[in-house]
Amino acid sequence: MEGVGVGVPSARFWQGKRVLVTGHTGFKGSWLAQWLARLGASVAGVALPPMTEPNLFTLAGIDKLLDGYFCDIRSRDSLFGIIKAVQPSIVFHLAAQPLVRVGYRIPVETVETNVMGTTHLLEALRAVESVRVAVLATTDKVYRNREHPRPFREDDPLGGDDPYSASKAASELIVDCYRRSFFDERGVAIATVRAGNVVGGGDWSADRLIPDAVKSWSKGETLFVRRPAAVRPWQHVLEPLCGYLRLAELLWDTPVLSGSYNFGPDSRSTVAVRSVVELARAAYGGGEIAWRDGCEGPYEAVAIALESAKAKSVLGVAPRWTIQTAIERTMAWYRRQALGENARRLCEEDIIAYEEQAA
Repeated sequence: MEGVGVGVPSARFWQGKRVLVTGHTGFKGSWLAQWLARLGASVAGVALPPMTEPNLFTLAGIDKLLDGYFCDIRSRDSLFGIIKAVQPSIVFHLAAQPLVRVGYRIPVETVETNVMGTTHLLEALRAVESVRVAVLATTDKVYRNREHPRPFREDDPLGGDDPYSASKAASELIVDCYRRSFFDERGVAIATVRAGNVVGGGDWSADRLIPDAVKSWSKGETLFVRRPAAVRPWQHVLEPLCGYLRLAELLWDTPVLSGSYNFGPDSRSTVAVRSVVELARAAYGGGEIAWRDGCEGPYEAVAIALESAKAKSVLGVAPRWTIQTAIERTMAWYRRQALGENARRLCEEDIIAYEEQAA
């Protein structure tokens, strides 16, 4: 049995809801926009133009599914104007500088985007009466990581030894401050979501394991793996997105459930990079690999794992796909897209398969 029979997003709930997705041109945002459109929501998006070529936003025609606005969330006035025009009832905040290694190269921009961008969003939401729910994505790296053996829980101390992690931990504090200071008294539900490493078709970001593998192997090149022993909580992108959607549904009528939620796989999918690469090579049908010694580049945590019991007990969501299934579906997506199949249709197939996954 791959998963637990758990809830999926409700089309009855989402039909006609006015939803804003920040970061809708990114990998996770593009998947979320497609799912929301499939559920019948009226979607608007705020983001920078796509950062990679190719990218899922363009290939899947996401611009045809929503009202999109290009805006840097560091621009307070522009962001205010868009949110005032959109008047969303539900907001998913995914816009961010999302990469650890990039954070080392541009620490100031990382902090500006992840901390002040989030602050600008919260300030804008204070100014509109339409909003009832906001779900803001941070990361599994918000925890003070001292390499202890147990998975992180939502009440563990926050921290960050690199600019990206620290900026996301800081944004968690800002969200909690705004929740207590401004939104609780209005009955507006504000939650943060901390997801593990996601895989799925359509990601071409730099310095991510599966995109790097696809880019290398599709050219007949060798994949160089920096830290094969690093352990991460791997999951298909649909796993946390399902949790985000279900969380928003429950917060709509029960704002007391506001707070922070982990979304990660079960222990079988919290595995080393080496295992993920071997699964990916098998699913892809071959590819050369060169294993490094783990000492290359700036510091990155050796092991991260998440405890997701809160999401399971409160929201009724739990992992559906094993890491093997997640990798196989991801690599099949890339192979089929490279052969000319439609990217949006490939995403729809995965969403349908996920929704229909039985216990």
